[in-house]
Amino acid sequence: MIDKNQTCGAGQDSMPYMTCLIHVLEEWFGVEQLEDYVNFANYLLWVFTPLILLILPYFTIFLLYLTIIFLHIYKRKNVLREAYSHNLWDGARKTVATLWDGHAAVWHGYEVHGMEKIPEEGPALIIFYHGAIPIDFYYFMAKIFIHKGRTCRVVADHFVFKIPGFSLLLDVFCALHGPREKCVEILRSGHLLAISPGGVREALISDETYNIVWGNRKGFAQVAIDAKVPIIPMFTQNIREGFRSLGGTRLFRWLYEKFRYPFAPMYGGFPVKLRTYLGDPIPYDPKITAEELAEKTKDAVQALIDKHQRIPGNIMSALLERFHWKRKIS
Repeated sequence: MIDKNQTCGAGQDSMPYMTCLIHVLEEWFGVEQLEDYVNFANYLLWVFTPLILLILPYFTIFLLYLTIIFLHIYKRKNVLREAYSHNLWDGARKTVATLWDGHAAVWHGYEVHGMEKIPEEGPALIIFYHGAIPIDFYYFMAKIFIHKGRTCRVVADHFVFKIPGFSLLLDVFCALHGPREKCVEILRSGHLLAISPGGVREALISDETYNIVWGNRKGFAQVAIDAKVPIIPMFTQNIREGFRSLGGTRLFRWLYEKFRYPFAPMYGGFPVKLRTYLGDPIPYDPKITAEELAEKTKDAVQALIDKHQRIPGNIMSALLERFHWKRKIS
């Protein structure tokens, strides 16, 4: 009788390569029926992959609630200091920023390019492309707080303020719903403010082609003009490969337009490489109109997308880049 190893050595025509490899591994590890274990592991992967893809996006929400719980604990612990300190939440912000910065580094190898364009002091309006989940902006806020010692205010959609338990988180990190006058006031006070003109609509409807979904929105441009501040365009590479939304389908798009709530399911949480790029500031110009400034800002964000993003986005390619594997993706 011919030995398995002899059959393997006879060439690929005698036995399939994978079968031969399994036989070699059986002898190496001293186990029998290794092929059955491999088939079982492959079956488990097939069964649980859809579950994993559905769970990972909501892990981000879990982290947000973990942050909220920490803030509540911190608030109770320092209740006596609240009457004496104007910076009660600085310690909490730094701890949370460190938590999110660590998650960014470990899971996405997160980087910010152009941090020097964020002023050390004084106001600026940051305009960014909105991913399915704006996890890149959470990471960016953490970087700004750690490296610049500044809190970047952000305009959030009204539905976020109605999510149970989120009020403390939004208060501590200075999120606001508007209106325009409030945004101008914040900038005139010397703070950083971030706005995504596409908002939830862009989060749901845009896809791996990274199309900008701003419509005719120009309120952010009027805010910059009224506050006499520069606009800094921002885009994060591979943000659509980290998380994807089904909001572009007819049903979920209709539901959003009808009720103004993001009912669309998401999937992802992939550990792709994320890089945030900041473009050159667009200086205040008293002669420019809101329409012209809005178009100029849109062109600046689009230029960042064209320069730094593969179109259409490819999840596998982004994963390979994250782990420094070289492979041509068609």
